[in-house]
Amino acid sequence: MTEAMSEFERRLRGERLTTAEVLYYMPDHPNLLQRFTWQTLDLAPDYPRVHRFLQFWRREIEAVIHSVTLSAEGVVQAPRVRIAGEIGTLH
Repeated sequence: MTEAMSEFERRLRGERLTTAEVLYYMPDHPNLLQRFTWQTLDLAPDYPRVHRFLQFWRREIEAVIHSVTLSAEGVVQAPRVRIAGEIGTLH
């Protein structure tokens, strides 16, 4: 339960679910591209966790990155309330 609360608190602070899709050259077959997808909560527009991940990749993994595509969902907001214009009864 604590883990879910900390994720919720992080979302309230402005972190959003971020997906990084990494295309990289396979070390044994440099003419082939492989895809790796990774998701985390991160802060837009700087995406510090994604940058740390990519720095780790470049330092520790032999595969050379071809490209990275990022996508992120919107920030958590309060629900919107809409007042009903009409009220009726159904039988």
